[in-house]
Amino acid sequence: MDMRQQLERSQGASELAEEGKKIRRLQLMMSMVMSVIGQDPDLTIEEAADMAAAAKQAALAIFPDKELAYDLLYKPRLQRLINERFRLQ
Repeated sequence: MDMRQQLERSQGASELAEEGKKIRRLQLMMSMVMSVIGQDPDLTIEEAADMAAAAKQAALAIFPDKELAYDLLYKPRLQRLINERFRLQ
């Protein structure tokens, strides 16, 4: 393996590690948001909606071109949680 191949492999591993960090950060953030929405007894529906909107903006700041993925993965979970928490139909 020559130096160029080693450098490319090293850069690929670094990019994968960075992607992994971003994914873990997003998962932790969403877990915390969902925990607060589900468990804070003083939270209003307006505050929950604001938190969901802020979470989407933060997720898109981490992964700018992944709005569709967010809408498929997290939006339904947040909507379901808010509906259950505030007993909406």
